[in-house]
Amino acid sequence: QVQLVESGGGLVQAGDSLRLSCAASGRAFTSYAMHWFRQAPGEEREFVAGIYWSSGATIYADSVKGRFAISRDNAKNTVYLQMNSLKLEDTAVYYCATGEGAVSRKPSALYYWGQGTQVTVSS
Repeated sequence: QVQLVESGGGLVQAGDSLRLSCAASGRAFTSYAMHWFRQAPGEEREFVAGIYWSSGATIYADSVKGRFAISRDNAKNTVYLQMNSLKLEDTAVYYCATGEGAVSRKPSALYYWGQGTQVTVSS
């Protein structure tokens, strides 16, 4: 059974940095892509970043490009999201997710989700 467990969220000020972690277990992930999504109150869940586990190739939403970086540690089966220069609009619950095949910007394409971790950016 696939399990994804996020950690690292918290309350920070605008301009600060934060690193989220997603510990994955339950299958071999090397053939799949890992994702970070986020959901703010009253908003739809949106794609943030994706990474191909085997190659390390990455894809980002325009809203976070240049500020966020997704990476993975194969030995630890863990995916990270380094968030720099945080803005008020980055406030959301952040979710780790995976599915079959390529990186997808559509939440409906992904089968497995973590429980989420809250990131709150204050002024």
